[in-house]
Amino acid sequence: MDTAWLNKNFPELERIQDDAGKKILATAKLASIPQGTILFQPGDPCRQYLLACEGSIKVQQTSEDGREIVLYRVQNGESCVLTTTCLLAGENYSATGIAETHVEAIAIPAQQFQQGLNDSPGLRKFIFDNYNQRLGELLQLVKSLAFAPLESRLANRLLQQADADNRISMTHQALAADLGCTREVISRRLKEFEHLGWVKLHRGQIEVLDKDALQQLKKT
Repeated sequence: MDTAWLNKNFPELERIQDDAGKKILATAKLASIPQGTILFQPGDPCRQYLLACEGSIKVQQTSEDGREIVLYRVQNGESCVLTTTCLLAGENYSATGIAETHVEAIAIPAQQFQQGLNDSPGLRKFIFDNYNQRLGELLQLVKSLAFAPLESRLANRLLQQADADNRISMTHQALAADLGCTREVISRRLKEFEHLGWVKLHRGQIEVLDKDALQQLKKT
């Protein structure tokens, strides 16, 4: 594969010196994944180790009442913690992965992944270091869901998603899925924000009017 993708997004892989690791990396392919592609669903076997180079992959679950809950996203320079877990444990997926945008990713077949764990000290170190980092980030997310007020998390998400014109092209349902609550709850909170003069609600868009107020709320 073109090593430019490794250099740019995963320089640690370029530094692997052992022959086994180099041989396995030579089998990696660059996958171009169109927006909207379902990469995996509950019950699917894990066939490859994916490393995101461009774009965003959304990993989500659906509750018994049909609500979608976003667990996390995989973006540039990251691996999917659920994929790594499935490969390490030999289990099937328990959530759904969707290409939120067009995605470019490095794909290492599952067999070569297992071989790397067994035979390549350099690749083994990369896999576990990356896994530990992603797992730590996921635990921080769980902590924020458990302890941070919804208003604080909503303010943070609005600031993250705002473009250069302070506009957010995101539905109330999508925000609810991100924050683990219902669309009705998000709509009520946004109406409160609008009443306070912090945002302006438009059809299909949210406009941020007072970033400072949202920044302060984000810290609570």
